[in-house]
Parts: sequence; C-alpha cells; structure tokens
Amino acid sequence: MTSKATVTALFADDQVITENSNEARELFNQSRFGSLLEDGRVRLSFLETFYLIEKQKINLVNSRGKETLKEVFLKRAKRVEPRFWIRYCIFKNIRDRGYIIKTALKFGADFRVYDRGVKPGEDHAKWVIFPVSEGETFTWHEFAAKNRVAHSTKKKLLIGVVDDESDVSYWECRWLRP
Repeated sequence: MTSKATVTALFADDQVITENSNEARELFNQSRFGSLLEDGRVRLSFLETFYLIEKQKINLVNSRGKETLKEVFLKRAKRVEPRFWIRYCIFKNIRDRGYIIKTALKFGADFRVYDRGVKPGEDHAKWVIFPVSEGETFTWHEFAAKNRVAHSTKKKLLIGVVDDESDVSYWECRWLRP
C-alpha cells in the first residue's frame, strides 16, 4: 500500500477530480496541475494523475472510496489513450525538469511548454512538443506540417523522441526562410 498522499482524487467515468481542499487548489495555483472547477475542485488529465500518483501527491479512489492502484489506473489510461506511455514519458521528463506542460490541442500539437518560472496565463508557451517513439517515422510533409504549426503559433518546435527504455531526447526545429 502506498503512503498517504496529501490530496484525495476521485476516478470515475474516465475523469479524475480532486477533493475540494486547499491542498488540491495548491496543485493548480502553484504548479498548474489540472483545471480549476467553479466549486474549488481540480480536474486532472490522465497524464497529470499518473504523475501525481508516482510523486505520491494524490491518493486515487473509486466512487466507493476504495484506493485505485497505480497499475490499475495505468492499464485504464493506456486503454483510453493508446499513445499514453509515449506521451507520459515526455510529460514526466518535462515536469521533472521544472517546466509547466499543458495540452496543446487547439494548436494542433500534443503539448505546449512554458519556460521555467512562467505560468499559463502570465505569458505564452515557448515550445510545442510532438512526442514520437524511437522507431516511429513520418513523412517530410508531416514534419513540415508540425513545423508550420509551431511557426504559426510563434513557438519553437520540439520533437520528443522516446526510446525503448523510456528515455527522452529532444530535437528542436525551426522554420527558416532562405
């Protein structure tokens, strides 16, 4: 059994929502985990949830109040999001380096990353990230499209490559005009 985490979060209907507590709001206010709901609770993504479970910051429970094991949650997350593990490796690596990472679906990318010390809403993200596995390929057309997304949103493009050992390497790409 894991040690007691500071915040209890409910996992039901493929959603994770924290309790209404000062500690839960601190996850949002200080580290920008999740999105703050009107009632003071925080809605977490699967990536954020798994990260916070690993860091022992949350205790995940089901609708009956029974603890949801990390392995059970991971299995469900992989079923809901087929690329969960590749995306999680990038998410964890960026968070462990002290950056805030959020989704970037409206930009056409997986993630947007804020420079250290910058919180979403205070300034713009510096990078957009596309996670790929080491053996994955894409065409020059797909690569150009990713670069164009970054350029049009005034962000730098990072390709996050995850190898078989779940180690991450980054390739920064820029759009240049000759």
